[in-house]
Amino acid sequence: MADRKDLDYTYTMLDKIYRICFGEVSDFSGAKYDGDFSITLEQAQRKKHEFIAESLNIKKGSKVLDMGCGWGGFLKHLREIGGKGTGVTLSAGQAKSCKRNGFDVYLMDCRTITPDTFGTFDAISAVGSFEAFCTEEDWQAGKQDEIYNNFFKTAAGLLPVGGRLFVQTMVFGKNMIPAAEIDINAPRFTDAHMCALMQQDYPGSWLPYGEEQITKNAAPYFKPVSKNSGRVDYIETQKQWRKKFRDFGFKKYFLYLSLLPKFLFDSRFRRRLSPFDEDANRLCFEREVLDHFRLVYHKVG
Repeated sequence: MADRKDLDYTYTMLDKIYRICFGEVSDFSGAKYDGDFSITLEQAQRKKHEFIAESLNIKKGSKVLDMGCGWGGFLKHLREIGGKGTGVTLSAGQAKSCKRNGFDVYLMDCRTITPDTFGTFDAISAVGSFEAFCTEEDWQAGKQDEIYNNFFKTAAGLLPVGGRLFVQTMVFGKNMIPAAEIDINAPRFTDAHMCALMQQDYPGSWLPYGEEQITKNAAPYFKPVSKNSGRVDYIETQKQWRKKFRDFGFKKYFLYLSLLPKFLFDSRFRRRLSPFDEDANRLCFEREVLDHFRLVYHKVG
């Protein structure tokens, strides 16, 4: 799994900028537009939170574990509808921000949770965290299915029979290239180069091969309730993120300037902020090299 260093590279390093761009209690995962791109990013994120809560049958007093809680976007929604949310993250910046905003959040690996840790839950959400469970080294060693199976075993141990689990994750799409072709030195805007840029953005992460691999490994413990692709929604989400990162604000641009030494002397960081890097994420989804799914499961007896 991606470790704390990997997650801190992806999220903590730019923690203040994320919060300025998207709000103190922000959500940095794919939103839900359902084809209506006239609504705001914030409205689309709320639609996603409502969809998750409805899919998990959350009622007032429901106890919910948010695996990979980010800055607390879904935890905030749970609080608004009367749910009792517990969040975990491997990003120190996210954990600190969540605690500052009054959420019950812990800096820990969600896969190590047992009923002795927090007790059991009525439902579990995992929005984006599934992407970080398997590393490229794990995949090369043939451990990907084992890792996913163990995750579902852990989740099942925290739920009653009939309890629901929501997973939102990127996956390799139908046009994914062979891993051996991924190359940071490949020509720009080729699939090989874009996939290499994505690897840099999310170190320590190797995606599932479609939603089929996820559901196959869930099968001993969970049955699928519903699935839908959020690929087009995610493309729009990325466009809105890019706009918010670029919208002018004195505090935001002062923080950008404070990162100038890192930009000048850290080539990895410089590549991450390049326009080619930004386009890589979007183009991977437009070309269906990558896909995006929302999956709902219920625990079987």
